Amino acid sequence: MMSDWETKKLGILLTQRKEQVVLDPDIEYILVTISNKGDVKLREKKKGATICAKNGYIARAGDFIYSRLSVHTGAFGIVPPELDNALITNEMPCFEIDEDQIYPKVLVDLVGLPTFLRQLKQLTKGMGRVRIKESMMLSLSLVLPPLTEQSKLIRKIDHIKTNRSILNTEITHQQTLLKKLRQQILQEAIEGKLTKDWRAENPDVESASELLKRIQAEKAQLIKDKKIKKQKPLPPIDQEEKLFALPNGWKWCRLGEISINSLGKMLDTQKNKGELKPYLRNLNVQWFEINTSNLNEMRFEEHETQKYSVLKGDIVICEGGYPGQAAIWSRNESIMFQKALHRVRFISECFSSVLFVNLLWLWATKGEITKYYTGAGIRHLTGKSLNKMIIPIPPLPEQKAIVAKVEKLLTLCDQLQTQITTNQSHAKQLMQAVLKEAFSQNSQESKQTAM
Repeated sequence: MMSDWETKKLGILLTQRKEQVVLDPDIEYILVTISNKGDVKLREKKKGATICAKNGYIARAGDFIYSRLSVHTGAFGIVPPELDNALITNEMPCFEIDEDQIYPKVLVDLVGLPTFLRQLKQLTKGMGRVRIKESMMLSLSLVLPPLTEQSKLIRKIDHIKTNRSILNTEITHQQTLLKKLRQQILQEAIEGKLTKDWRAENPDVESASELLKRIQAEKAQLIKDKKIKKQKPLPPIDQEEKLFALPNGWKWCRLGEISINSLGKMLDTQKNKGELKPYLRNLNVQWFEINTSNLNEMRFEEHETQKYSVLKGDIVICEGGYPGQAAIWSRNESIMFQKALHRVRFISECFSSVLFVNLLWLWATKGEITKYYTGAGIRHLTGKSLNKMIIPIPPLPEQKAIVAKVEKLLTLCDQLQTQITTNQSHAKQLMQAVLKEAFSQNSQESKQTAM
């Protein structure tokens, strides 16, 4: 009966464990971490001599543990058996659970309810980086069913969690298959397999070799007219660099042969002069999308506007962070860009920007792009490396046919992705709804009244 449900403070259900130990320099200690998904797991093993502190605290298997800084975002859980006797810091209070009043699984589910998390967030509202201390945590209350009912709820929730786990595994499998499908579509596109029938029906189009000759002539004229600078000759393409055999009429070339690439302006608040203008950083560039919701501003002089502006159709590529990550600027208005980004413009639209960005994504997912990186620790994609990148060039009319087929197929992939994301969201909402229903005193009371 609902009259058996009681409201109890955590301070009645939990007793803080404070087993302090002096660290022995020769003993190896287990250190733990807590994720925002409630996973209490091994962080590392270290000898006492390599730990900065002289003292530590011990956690026991079955203890409830939380992070003072992140408990309101889900960083709490139960210490698993394999981490018994693990070493924790002051920032991870742990508590022995009174199992005569509450089962550990029920405690974790109740603390994880949105209603309880909102109480925790209220404790940090309007303040900076707040630590939720033990006294604050233990002052909060839970509504508890009796142990017999808790046991029934555990069995029911475990069953639902098992089904949810199976569903999440299936969703992950579907996402993996979808990624492979995207890769396969693009791989067949750049190898010419998607347009095999198109070539048979259109045998007399201008070859890529002729296209490249025209582009080289146009580039030479731009250099002569002093519109672009003359670049150092690019090395010839070795046979080993070619990733696959090309169809007749196609040609391998280096990106620098057919495009004009440049880095943006260096941010220097003391030296930069001119008018404040919004600009793109690498943080604004995701795959296939440029996010302008969080732009910063930098000073640009009038003579720099053309040099450091991104125009409609330009490709913007990350130099660092996620080197090679790229998107197309599709807006009519121009925007400035920072040195952390490359701007790529093809000469006379000799190569499809859409096809190129998809090609970069394919090579990033397959690891091919890493051979163009520089730097041992922090990776970069320099302008020199970018110019050396080799790409397969189809005849111009065939490029249009490829893009049309790719966009049609990738639209289907996007629809599948939307369905997978929806299923994932529904699974999460279902679990939250089940927990809320199971531990909601009001809903239980309404059921009793209706009977």
